[in-house]
Amino acid sequence: MANAANISALTIRPAVLGDAFQLALLATQLGYASSAEQVTVRLREILQDTEHLIFVAEHQGSGLVGYIEVFPFRTIGANPRIEIASLIVDESCRSQGVGRLLMECAEEWARAYGYKEAGVRSNIIRNHAHAFYESLGYRVNKTQKSFRKAL
Repeated sequence: MANAANISALTIRPAVLGDAFQLALLATQLGYASSAEQVTVRLREILQDTEHLIFVAEHQGSGLVGYIEVFPFRTIGANPRIEIASLIVDESCRSQGVGRLLMECAEEWARAYGYKEAGVRSNIIRNHAHAFYESLGYRVNKTQKSFRKAL
C-alpha cells in the first residue's frame, strides 16, 4: 500500500475479484477483520448485484488505498436513497483527499441513476469520520442502536 496518497496518481474504478486481498487488509484496519478468502466469497456475490457497488481508489504502482461501498436503500417509509455501507481509507493516506474523491464518485453515480439523497452510518466512536461527513454536507438524521441476532 502507498505511504501517502498523491491524488493525481489515484484512479477510482469499480472493484474486481482480484482486489479481495487488499480489500481485506483495508477493512481490517478499520476493525472489520476478514481474510482474503472471506472477502473473495463476499465480493463474488456483491459483484453479481448490479446495484451494489464498490469503488476502489488505486494508487499508481502501490495498490489500493481506499474503497467505498454503496447500495440502494428502499423502504415504504422513505424515498429511495443510496446508502454508503463503508468508506475506508488506508491509515497512511487519511486526510489527503482520498475519502472525498470516493464520496464524490459514489454521489455522482447516485445522481446519474436518479437518487436524490445519500445516507451513511458511522460508529459513535469515529469522531474524525463524523467531522469529515459533516464537511461534505451530511447532517445527523438520528441516533440509534444496532441490533443483530444469529440465525
